[in-house]
Amino acid sequence: MAFDISSISNESRLRAPRIIFLGVEKIGKSTGAADFSLPIFIPIIGEEGVDNIRLPKFASGETVPQFPVCQCMNDVRQCLRTLWETEHTFHTVVIDSVSTLQALIWKEICEKYKVPSIDEVLKGYNKGQNIAVDTWREITNALDALRATKNMASISIGHVQVKRFDDPIAGSYDSYEFDIDKKAAAHYYRWADAILFANTKTVVTKEDVGFNKETKRGIDISMEQRYLYT
Repeated sequence: MAFDISSISNESRLRAPRIIFLGVEKIGKSTGAADFSLPIFIPIIGEEGVDNIRLPKFASGETVPQFPVCQCMNDVRQCLRTLWETEHTFHTVVIDSVSTLQALIWKEICEKYKVPSIDEVLKGYNKGQNIAVDTWREITNALDALRATKNMASISIGHVQVKRFDDPIAGSYDSYEFDIDKKAAAHYYRWADAILFANTKTVVTKEDVGFNKETKRGIDISMEQRYLYT
């Protein structure tokens, strides 16, 4: 393809964002996603928690629009295809959640290779997880297509797993990691424009338990507030 000097542009374009929305359990990830502009939810089996969520009062006060709960990967594909092929007024597509979506992806791969576990695909060694990245890429490509043709933002809700990290210098602390396979998480991190993390706020206190020993305890000081970290 040939370009001439007239094809050069310095104009900025404001594109719809691609967001990963992580958070601890029951922090309000789905409720937070419902506050984005004109959302449509794609609920995955195991995550049917948006039935009672209402849109912001300044909109209509109605409950959040959502597709039927997806039971398999083809259901997810059909939801995305419907948004791409059909004229609608939605601005934001929300996958709720990516963590439970992984189970559908792995189930489809296991059925294809006729094995009971993702770890047994092609005799293991993470081959199943590597194959799964292609399906993750299919999902993000579909979200990109909605962004390009419909100017739709996308929010991929995800759970986190808490892992203790023992630092001999700075002390021990808990780290929060995306609760999907590491290769899938790496793909999602590279693809997203923003990674948001919702949590409460805690402080660590020390308590003397005698015999020259002390114990540390986390105390929630959030007062029912939620904090969103970027």
